[in-house]
Amino acid sequence: MLRHTAGRAYDELAWLAERGPLRARGTNPVVRDIGYYVPRPGAIEAFARIGAGDQLRAMAFRLEYGPDNRWRCTAVELGGPRMPHMDDD
Repeated sequence: MLRHTAGRAYDELAWLAERGPLRARGTNPVVRDIGYYVPRPGAIEAFARIGAGDQLRAMAFRLEYGPDNRWRCTAVELGGPRMPHMDDD
């Protein structure tokens, strides 16, 4: 999915991939539910509820249709620790 991201979302996905926050011992993550909202033409905000063992997590992301006629992920959010901002001290 990294090649379909833009801006900060690329860094956020790479940061999450390194940490594997959806992993649970002995259990593979499974998508339990998905949904979306269209805030404006050319933008979709989507979510997935992901279960692993007795854990249930939510992942949200924003997709935007670009001038190159391709969808790009422009924001990602997952409950739990977040990637520090470069301007945070």
